[in-house]
Amino acid sequence: MEAALVLAVLLIVIALMGVKIVPQSEKYVVERLGKLHAILGPGLNIIVPFIDSVKHKISILERQLPSIEQDAITRDNVLIKASIVVFYRIVSPENTVYRISNIDQAVATTVAGIVRSELGKIDLDEVQSNRGPLNASIKVQLADATDDWGIEVTRAEVLDVNLDAQTLDAMLQQLNAERARRAAVAKAEGEKRAMELKAEGELFTAQRMAEAKRIQADADAYATNTLAAAIRENGMEAVQFEIAKRQIDAMGHLAASSGARTIILPTDLADAFGAAAKMFANKQP
Repeated sequence: MEAALVLAVLLIVIALMGVKIVPQSEKYVVERLGKLHAILGPGLNIIVPFIDSVKHKISILERQLPSIEQDAITRDNVLIKASIVVFYRIVSPENTVYRISNIDQAVATTVAGIVRSELGKIDLDEVQSNRGPLNASIKVQLADATDDWGIEVTRAEVLDVNLDAQTLDAMLQQLNAERARRAAVAKAEGEKRAMELKAEGELFTAQRMAEAKRIQADADAYATNTLAAAIRENGMEAVQFEIAKRQIDAMGHLAASSGARTIILPTDLADAFGAAAKMFANKQP
């Protein structure tokens, strides 16, 4: 009776040893007699006790490598230090376990070589202003290089680029010189535009003055032609009428002056009035 109980307990223990429950975030690598036998996915799995054994428990969560610092020389011979970040996850645990001994170190070494090569193909300005193509190229090459290791590279980016003190100082001097050049160009363009506007204003004023003079000349010519026509039609009466009219206008302005106290009339003013009246009478129908 006791032997049967012990046997039953032993069978239960052996059965439990053959049951493996794998978490959602892991995969188990099972060996049978020292040889790869199976990869256990998340959930309930059954193995043969004493023959099969779980040798590796691999996390399939995405992981991040420590920031990688890599020295490189750009195409325009500038020494820089790039900071790179890499994210990856294991998709084929059997390859990760049996084809590489230290996956993190292997990925870091591969990234360093690829980044050094890619940075040597472009100028410093491109590294600082347009990293999209650079990051895409690094990711593609890293994925190809690590394909046999059973991993998937999800992100590989150059986060920061640092320069040595001498290069940084030279760049600052160049930047200040460029700013000074732009300021000088802007000032010159402003002065040029101001001169153009002044010249345009003077030209506009001259054109207006010339137009005014032309209009005045036309008016004077019209008046002269009118007077000449009147003289041709009426002879000296028209001349006397015009003279009388101008004398009357002058006397009116003189009388209206605030400083006027004594007005001296010319002796022929009456004659002028008479000529004007006669001329006006002749013009009446």
